[in-house]
Amino acid sequence: MKILMLTNTYSPHVGGVARSVAAFSGAYREMGHQVLVVAPEFANQPRNEEGVVRIAAIQNFNGSDFSAVLPVSGLLRDELDRFQPDIVHAHHPYLLGMTAVRVARYRQLPLVFTHHTLYEQYTHYVPGDSPTLQRFVIELATRFANLADQVFAPSESIAALMRKRGVHTPMAVIPTGVAVDRFASGNGGTFRQQLGIAPDAFLVGHLGRLAPEKNLSFLSECLIDFVKREDRAEVLIVGVGPLQARIRDLFEARGLGCRLHLVGNLEQGRLVDAYHAMDLFAFASRSETQGMVITEAMAAGVPVVALDANGVRDVVRDDYNGRLVASTASRADFVAALQWFRNLPGTRRQQFSEAAIATAGDFSMAVTARRALDCYRKLLDRPYDAKEAHYSQWLRIQELLKAEWEILEGLAGAAGAALNLSGVNPGGAGKPT
Repeated sequence: MKILMLTNTYSPHVGGVARSVAAFSGAYREMGHQVLVVAPEFANQPRNEEGVVRIAAIQNFNGSDFSAVLPVSGLLRDELDRFQPDIVHAHHPYLLGMTAVRVARYRQLPLVFTHHTLYEQYTHYVPGDSPTLQRFVIELATRFANLADQVFAPSESIAALMRKRGVHTPMAVIPTGVAVDRFASGNGGTFRQQLGIAPDAFLVGHLGRLAPEKNLSFLSECLIDFVKREDRAEVLIVGVGPLQARIRDLFEARGLGCRLHLVGNLEQGRLVDAYHAMDLFAFASRSETQGMVITEAMAAGVPVVALDANGVRDVVRDDYNGRLVASTASRADFVAALQWFRNLPGTRRQQFSEAAIATAGDFSMAVTARRALDCYRKLLDRPYDAKEAHYSQWLRIQELLKAEWEILEGLAGAAGAALNLSGVNPGGAGKPT
């Protein structure tokens, strides 16, 4: 099978979508399928990539660490003529997601959409953020899902939310799997030694993009309160993002800079060692659809304390593999959960660790990739459906979204070009650009 993946984020960008696309692409290739990934250019991207087509993009769009693609060149059409895809899989409902629609319509191929993201949580990255824009973004994703032939939801809770919002397209719950064997063995002791962390220190860790939508100000304050109460507690944070300096400043302002280890991005081997160095993983995001780092931590035997939110509650089971704290919890409530785990006897902590490993086994990459491939095969047996009614509705909501953005911000310069030039040719199924 020849699978075409289109994504607005990819390596070296750090984030759940980029990691998901890379993980599924790798698994499909290992199973004997061909994959072509279409993604924006990013600074410091890998050289001589195989199976990847890069599209010119605006770097650090609106002050973020995202890239916004510019008009797609004829290069892509030539690449697709050579590749001859069987399936088109979009990982976003905008920008390259619209390219996915054009490709699928022109070539009369099945269109798959993974609803990775609660997009309304990310509107602060575009000019003119407002409640109205957030409603349009929700409608945008819903209409796109109904335009697809198959929708993948990363978790049961997101599938339920999508159905509530009006998605009628056939839906399968297919989380991004974790390479269980890869995360099972790591050298946490050596990792601690390299950072000067004592073997008997209680190390609370976190990994991910250090961005506002991850609720990291709340998490940082909780971790500060926790280490102030626990003399032997330290914090390890892996990742980069716009809040990196802010997190460091918060700890230093409280005189706790020496208890924070902010290590940036890590290559795979060191990443696994970092997980194994942790005693507990802390997670406070409310914007997840799955929370891949949670399953990775559990594959390394690390229990999790997290806020109860979409995607998270599908993995964290309270008092089994971690603690699930109410989404409306105060800092004191979250800190209390951290302290509760810290005070457990060693044998009880080991039970939590074993439960975490067992949970990760349910999210094996091999299992989830096979489920996705089964869905692809079923689509290939169906006749092509242009979904003209849904296509017309999609065009209308896209025009409304553009109008709202223009009213609020004027949509000047590069930001306006990035959105306007990502649209569909109103004439319908013409040649993909």
